[in-house]
Amino acid sequence: MLYPVIWHDNSVRLIDQTRLPNEYVVVEIHRSEDMAEAIKTMIVRGAPAIGVAAAYGMYLGAREIETSDRHEFLLGLEQVAQLLRSTRPTAVNLFWAIGRMMQTAYETLGNVEEIKQTLLETAVAINKEDLQTCQAIGDHGLAALPKNPEKLTILTHCNAGALATAGYGTALGVVRSAWRENRLWRVFADETRPRLQGAKLTAWECVQEGIPVTVITDNMAAHCMKQGLIDAVVVGADRIAANGDTANKIGTYSLAIVAQKHHIPFFVAAPLSTVDFQLADGNKIPIEERHPVEIYQIGDTVITPSEVEFYNPAFDVTPAELITAIITENGAFAPSDLLKSAR
Repeated sequence: MLYPVIWHDNSVRLIDQTRLPNEYVVVEIHRSEDMAEAIKTMIVRGAPAIGVAAAYGMYLGAREIETSDRHEFLLGLEQVAQLLRSTRPTAVNLFWAIGRMMQTAYETLGNVEEIKQTLLETAVAINKEDLQTCQAIGDHGLAALPKNPEKLTILTHCNAGALATAGYGTALGVVRSAWRENRLWRVFADETRPRLQGAKLTAWECVQEGIPVTVITDNMAAHCMKQGLIDAVVVGADRIAANGDTANKIGTYSLAIVAQKHHIPFFVAAPLSTVDFQLADGNKIPIEERHPVEIYQIGDTVITPSEVEFYNPAFDVTPAELITAIITENGAFAPSDLLKSAR
């Protein structure tokens, strides 16, 4: 099993996902500023993994605050929180984890050193809980998948696997559970332009575990569905509104449209920490826009004329009516029943 974020020897170890699949490199993070940069530059990515990394980043920042005064310490910790909040605007797990760490700091009695120790224990707990959550999502997703055919071909988009979580994965957690129970025939992985997380990361994860995988370009999905090659679509999420509208990697919305056209079930797999119950619908989900270099350059090669302009939203929002079910650690729910899933 892959563990992209772990606490080891008084530092955080991250699998550098910008180097995969060609190089497997582990980086050590000792400071909150370095964690913020790792999140921003996508050394660590995927909403749940970002949340875990941010929790550890909060502890690293707390460790750097040199005061014994509780009030001064909490003010300093708020500055660490703001630094981490500024890294990626769409993934709500980031804000959820930071909020939990801040709440822990305010509610912990004792001196500053005791608060710091409790913050570390809370970050480790968030890490362990996410792994357990993903395993539950995988098993609930397995139960929600179509019963026919006996072995399924599942299409996924971007990477919502072990690399995007504390381990096991959300969308790929469903895949792993299906593979374990001999219900999976093959994974079709969208390449996922412009950063190619499907081609680089999802395919790499599947190869590591011997799961049959076929990589297709993003614009092949509708054709594959029309040819009868896809039995279900399972994707992850970076933020889900209370009504079930779901923000995920750019290209997810179009997949949901063509899946509905071809009567193929479309599932979103995500922990409840990804649900933003403060947002009534997806219209107010902030959409991160990234640097155009991701579009005009692949590796060292520029692929577009220098005179053109670029638009590079990292996410889109899939309306709830296109989603068959949202799979959480508490079960698979219709988007209209999402509030019940938190009970």
